[in-house]
Amino acid sequence: MVIQPKIRGFICTNAHPVGCAENVKQQIDYVKQQGPVTNGPKNVLVIGASTGYGLASRITAAFGSGANTLGIFFEKAPTDSKTGSAGWYNTAAFEQAAATEGLWNKHLNGDAFTDELKAEAINLIRSDMGKIDLVVYSLAAPRRKDPVSGEVYSSVLKPIGQAYTAKNLNTTKREIEEVSVEPANDDEIFNTVKVMGGEDWERWLDQLHAAGVLADNCQTVAYTYIGKKLTWPIYGKATIGRAKEDLDRAAGAIRSKLSDVKAKAYVASLKALVTQASSAIPIMPLYISLLYRVMKEQGSHEGCIEQINGLFRLGLYSDTPLLDDGGRLRMDGKELADNVQDKVAALWDQVSTDTIDSLTDYDGYHTEFLHLFGFGFHGVDYDADVAAQVPLANLAN
Repeated sequence: MVIQPKIRGFICTNAHPVGCAENVKQQIDYVKQQGPVTNGPKNVLVIGASTGYGLASRITAAFGSGANTLGIFFEKAPTDSKTGSAGWYNTAAFEQAAATEGLWNKHLNGDAFTDELKAEAINLIRSDMGKIDLVVYSLAAPRRKDPVSGEVYSSVLKPIGQAYTAKNLNTTKREIEEVSVEPANDDEIFNTVKVMGGEDWERWLDQLHAAGVLADNCQTVAYTYIGKKLTWPIYGKATIGRAKEDLDRAAGAIRSKLSDVKAKAYVASLKALVTQASSAIPIMPLYISLLYRVMKEQGSHEGCIEQINGLFRLGLYSDTPLLDDGGRLRMDGKELADNVQDKVAALWDQVSTDTIDSLTDYDGYHTEFLHLFGFGFHGVDYDADVAAQVPLANLAN
């Protein structure tokens, strides 16, 4: 079929297999150009492995360190009439590239919040991998079913304490508008922490530890975004920020409970980027569009793969990791530098619908949004008839 992007609001409802393969290839090429990760991981579990930072983590582990990787994700398979999800095609491209280099990899497709999928992963690790020395937790989901109570919790993207009104970039209308968001109530805050906090990360590590499949001196990392003044009202000091703060609690709990295997547990704060999740957060499209302009002008812009490659080399596998006072690994220093934030804030005050093109990097934002789904890559013929049915040879369930 001929596949053109179908964009609805802040999501694209289809994906292009050839474009997704090009996206994965470019990331692999970047990591290989950096050379091997010194003392990198050898057996890696990536929970949320098919897009964004999770995909970049799997690529860096495999092609930077030669690691065996087990990827967990929840993706849609293609049918005769519909494309698969971008994560499905990303994974197909990853496994094909890994096969070329003789890198062991398998995948489990399902709800990572369930104990059933955790058990499947443990059985696969025990039979095929031995012991895991790195667990990456990179899940983004709107809801979670508690495996004990059976209750389903849904997250919200709301400020805490008071309503918030600010500029927003409406990417559908290509307009600057004002958006107002009412504050979350206590139940909404609690529910968001249950979905996006550290409870499930901690549960994964508890069960991996109990099963005896974690190597001595293993590491685990979960990803967060902290931001600064412009994004704090809707992110850092809002419901999602409260949930991300719970990752710090979980990291401490994991270190305590896994002390017998000398495990290290980190929260890593990464740069704001165009992702399927960030596109849905009020004000973030405008903030990211302005940030891209400023950082590209200064030559400091990085994408997913640059950030994660840096995290492995300067953080997880460095003798002098970039840690803040709270023990978090920090890869967001370039974004949060005063000269960057001051310039973004100045442009924020000036930007209007008429000046989107001159004051923001909207084109860069939109291109990266398309790239998430395999569209907008030079060298890919989007008028060509392509096969949407792409199998996952290493799908273990």
